[in-house]
Amino acid sequence: MFTQGGGTGQFAAIPLNLCSTLGEEVDYIVTGTWSEKAAKEAEKYCKVNKITNPNKNYVSIPEFKSKLSPNAKYVYYCSNETIHGVEFQEIVDSAGKVLVCDMSSNFVTRKIDISKFGVIFAGAQKNAGIAGLTMLIIREDLLDQANPLVPTQMSYKITANNKSLYNTPPCYAIYISGLCFKHFKKLGGLAQMEQNTIAKSKLVYDVIDQSKGFYVSKIDVNCRSRVNIPFRIGGAEGNDALEKKFLDEASKNGMLQLKGHRSVGGIRVSLFNAIRLDEAEEFVKFMIEFQKKNNN
Repeated sequence: MFTQGGGTGQFAAIPLNLCSTLGEEVDYIVTGTWSEKAAKEAEKYCKVNKITNPNKNYVSIPEFKSKLSPNAKYVYYCSNETIHGVEFQEIVDSAGKVLVCDMSSNFVTRKIDISKFGVIFAGAQKNAGIAGLTMLIIREDLLDQANPLVPTQMSYKITANNKSLYNTPPCYAIYISGLCFKHFKKLGGLAQMEQNTIAKSKLVYDVIDQSKGFYVSKIDVNCRSRVNIPFRIGGAEGNDALEKKFLDEASKNGMLQLKGHRSVGGIRVSLFNAIRLDEAEEFVKFMIEFQKKNNN
């Protein structure tokens, strides 16, 4: 089904649609800003068991299997954290509980087994369209779980019963996503999009790992994001002057929006589906040349 607005609009919709009464227990695996925001929103309606690393150290995936609540109505996670660059490489084992996943930033960049999920939602704007459209996949048996307080416009059952047409849908956003999906099929489908994502991210990580500390990724290797790669320049904490110079020179070469999120700083390169392999190659050439010129 389609819903209006960005994926963050589902932060409240999820607990209201899956928990029939207020105060039910739910599990949230928190690995960055977006899962943290989702958990905070769920706390308005549920008893949230937050599973996270100590001190909100968002550089790895916390051990969660032993910390899942036996009575949890569902287990929630964000498959890719755009700000911190943590991505789950495997589907979470929810121990039989309903599995809910925010796939907004890596949707259609990798193959997944949809049958393992109760709910998947994804804002289209990262990899499959423009802002204003959220795609939602839900098991039919979960459509009757909603709390009576759920607003009509946020009700999954009402949206499904009306074939996503309860109110005027974001027609232009849906049209653009349709064009994207047709384009992906021409390129070779989802399998090819996944291979492209792997190849692009490997180019960048190889330069980082071979830079002898000039470029630094703090994220654990086993959960490095393929689509959002934050890094520092000139050491683990970054050199402000070097990073500003990098951004200025990149901009002059037509490489824009590389500044890291204000909450973490540094540099962040996003390799969403719209970025071609040759463009990633040009970027890593720039990285290599920049290091040669500034690695004193």
